[in-house]
Amino acid sequence: MSAASKVRKITKWFLFVFLCCFFIFFYGVVPWFLTGITTSSGFHFRDPNDGKTPKDFGVDFHAVEFHSADGILLKGWYVPADVTQGPARGTIIYAHGLNRTRVEMLPDAVFAHSLGYNGLLFDLRHQGASGGKVTTIGYQERLDVEAAAHYALTEEKASHPVVLWGVSMGAAAALMAAAESQDVAAVISDSTFLNYKELIRHHYTLFLGIIRRRAWWFPALPSFPLADEVLYWAAWRGHFKPSDFDLEKAVRQINPRPILFVCVEGDQRMPPEYARTLYADATSPLKKLVELGGSRHGEGFTMATKQYEEAVKQFLDSLPDGRPNPAAP
Repeated sequence: MSAASKVRKITKWFLFVFLCCFFIFFYGVVPWFLTGITTSSGFHFRDPNDGKTPKDFGVDFHAVEFHSADGILLKGWYVPADVTQGPARGTIIYAHGLNRTRVEMLPDAVFAHSLGYNGLLFDLRHQGASGGKVTTIGYQERLDVEAAAHYALTEEKASHPVVLWGVSMGAAAALMAAAESQDVAAVISDSTFLNYKELIRHHYTLFLGIIRRRAWWFPALPSFPLADEVLYWAAWRGHFKPSDFDLEKAVRQINPRPILFVCVEGDQRMPPEYARTLYADATSPLKKLVELGGSRHGEGFTMATKQYEEAVKQFLDSLPDGRPNPAAP
């Protein structure tokens, strides 16, 4: 064999090995890594209220703990309404976003407390002080929200109506929980998505765009099959079917109960079109949609506080007292 033939043979084997490594890395390692970020990351977004409690805002509370239906220990704070101002107007369950804790909802809870509502803030599974090893972006967390509402009603003897108020992942969990529970009278859904498949594919596109802006040489990998692999593995880790995680379906099951949809105009992660679509799915005459100025995902309450508070106050004032009416068949 000539030297030239040996070089060609070595080159072919090198290219073969390189392509094999390329496919293994991009279609094996990368999807598994992205799945880990989605489901098992221990990352925590720093919050200006980290380390604070309701007491720091002049509001009384006591620590609580309870279990979800699948046995996850959940920890939080129960904030009773100020009875010196009259009987509680109702009870609000707060659900925070991904990689955050109950403190994200402290300003919201303090505001609602000023309106006369009981509140229960808690850490969703695999977040903060609560148990659990996997995050499912709202699907299994719906069980946490349901457990929180049940705890408030049975152990704290909290007042109706029960309202769920969630941001991002917490909003998804709140919508899913309300679809399954007739104890819930209304939902405040802030900056959530349409369904799990859309969430993964949209964020894959955003993630790839960020990488390519920083590394122009990085290949423009198509969403198929990478996004589909992340979708499959994340759902497998979370023990659910992606097709079951559909918030449009949840909204239709919640009907005709009222929902306030909140979105931020410049939010690239959860664009306003999502909230508009969910709003169109809702049939309640008391449904509302508020679009806030800004661009930071899930931070509408911080960036446009007065507009947000006025929208919430009007929405809560529109709700009937007492227990919710059964959803229409």
